[in-house]
Amino acid sequence: MNNIRLSDIPPVVRNLIIINALMLLVTWVLENAFGIDLGQILGLHYFKSEMFHPYQYVTHIFMHGGLMHLFFNMFALWMFGRILETVWGSKKFFIYFIVTGLGAAALHTFVIHLQMTSIINDINAFSNTPSPEGFAILIKKSFTEINPQHYREFLSSWYSNPDNPNYIGAAKELLNKYLDFKMNIPTVGASGAVFGVLLAFGMLFPNTQLMLLFPPIPIKAKYFVIGYGVLELWLGLTRPGSNIAHFAHLGGMLFGFILLKYWKSKRSDFY
Repeated sequence: MNNIRLSDIPPVVRNLIIINALMLLVTWVLENAFGIDLGQILGLHYFKSEMFHPYQYVTHIFMHGGLMHLFFNMFALWMFGRILETVWGSKKFFIYFIVTGLGAAALHTFVIHLQMTSIINDINAFSNTPSPEGFAILIKKSFTEINPQHYREFLSSWYSNPDNPNYIGAAKELLNKYLDFKMNIPTVGASGAVFGVLLAFGMLFPNTQLMLLFPPIPIKAKYFVIGYGVLELWLGLTRPGSNIAHFAHLGGMLFGFILLKYWKSKRSDFY
């Protein structure tokens, strides 16, 4: 088997892999040497967050949360993207990659906005009828990323004295603090664009046999893409508090599908 050489990878895919790898390296250096969290600066924040900047819609694509996050995204980009770039040409592939990355961010932002609006409404409802039971339910429903040790002792004390107004005020203060924390969690990664690349591969080469790792069985590309899309939708609906932006993945696939259909209707072969 021939060795994979960097020079053999088409230029856009090759440069995207290099840039993403360098950005992770720079992130590590800045954080360890200077205490600068580049993920907070370049990651995508909710648009009502004080840390949001419009450029983050682009820069978050080139940021990753760790080595494994980077590896799986870049491996998928290399595996499927190099074939698309060879077929389409570099300019068309780059446009597709960026559009699907932006589309992923757009759908993710819309879903986060719906979630934040619902949480704010729940907090307002809690404020009208505060109780330790209501506080526990709201935390479990909307703030799963908060370590239970942070509020367990407070909640236990409130249960023992539920009518104490000091606990009510403290509960409202905690909820606002948790809401601010949730608003300032950045989204990073090229996953949305990579899922767009995966969709394009499945549409252009639907009957290509892929070998799954777990379980190790062959599957046609079109069924792999459909299955992955259904899985992401199910996870997005059932696990909204997870650290994985499932609707960003779906956004990349959705905008990829729209762009492919648009190109087909316009016969845009001039790229």
